[in-house]
Amino acid sequence: MQAAMKWLAIVAMVVLGSFFVAWYTGAVYGDLALVLVCVTAFTGIYWVAERLVFLPERRQAALRLQQQWDARRTQLAEQNIRADDLDIEAEQEKLLMQPWWLDWTAGLFPVLLVVFVLRSFVVEPFKIPSGSMVPTLRVGDLILVNKYQYGLRLPVVDTLVVPIGLPQRGDVMVFRYPPDPRLDYIKRVIGVPGDRIAYANKQLSINGEVLPREDLGEFFDSDSMRYSQQFNEAIDGRVHRILNDKNRPAAINGASAFEFKDNCTYDAQGFACTVPAGHYFMMGDNRDNSLDSRYWGFVPERNIVGKAFFVWMNFNDLGRIGSFD
Repeated sequence: MQAAMKWLAIVAMVVLGSFFVAWYTGAVYGDLALVLVCVTAFTGIYWVAERLVFLPERRQAALRLQQQWDARRTQLAEQNIRADDLDIEAEQEKLLMQPWWLDWTAGLFPVLLVVFVLRSFVVEPFKIPSGSMVPTLRVGDLILVNKYQYGLRLPVVDTLVVPIGLPQRGDVMVFRYPPDPRLDYIKRVIGVPGDRIAYANKQLSINGEVLPREDLGEFFDSDSMRYSQQFNEAIDGRVHRILNDKNRPAAINGASAFEFKDNCTYDAQGFACTVPAGHYFMMGDNRDNSLDSRYWGFVPERNIVGKAFFVWMNFNDLGRIGSFD
């Protein structure tokens, strides 16, 4: 049994290592939540086997060594022969030592279990890959996402089990990209179920009320090497910054045939959409450089991942660390 589990552990480590290399290089997509569940379960089996089988076997072997040594010393003493010196404790420690393949399986299980619980139900880290949320979030920002803000969901299947709260207008939310749920996207919640969202000549309105905004002048994006017009925009009293590119047209071109597209109308000035029940309308703060609900439609509630709230690192700009609106 021990030999079989050893080789199974080796094969599993090689497969997992190959997967992460392929995932990091972009050769494959992978559901990291599913991978974490599988790895935690796999190491959990080894942890149980270690506690119930392998560790008791090693303890028995150490006990037998002690008994054999005591018997030998007694036998030699009866013959008036001095026993050879032997560091019995050191020999027992060798027998009790956990093999390396158990260190990398059973030994990692408690850590992986904590990571699994935290990542699934408390907070999860993400990296910002694109400039769609500039100036609020920059490329390379490492952010934290609150996983319980909108209710507790079972990992992998994403089934809501404990409802806690709902997304609010103005929240920065991570969600699974509706056309390809393997991908995680981050945008700002603009419309909640029942809202009428209109974007005419780059001016946003919700339920017929134009959102107030303040001109902040030009903004230079060092990543794209491009100037944009920057504004403070307020949604339900919550202020955040947005960008507009005066050289980009207001019309939305290339919208896909998404579900509930009949709820939307498009024209040369922009678009108007009514958000269906159980769905949300998302837009990037970099309004003219964001692939969002204007193009691929509404985000269903089942695709929600959590609320983004903190930049914990940006290796190119440590000044980015902190909370954001």
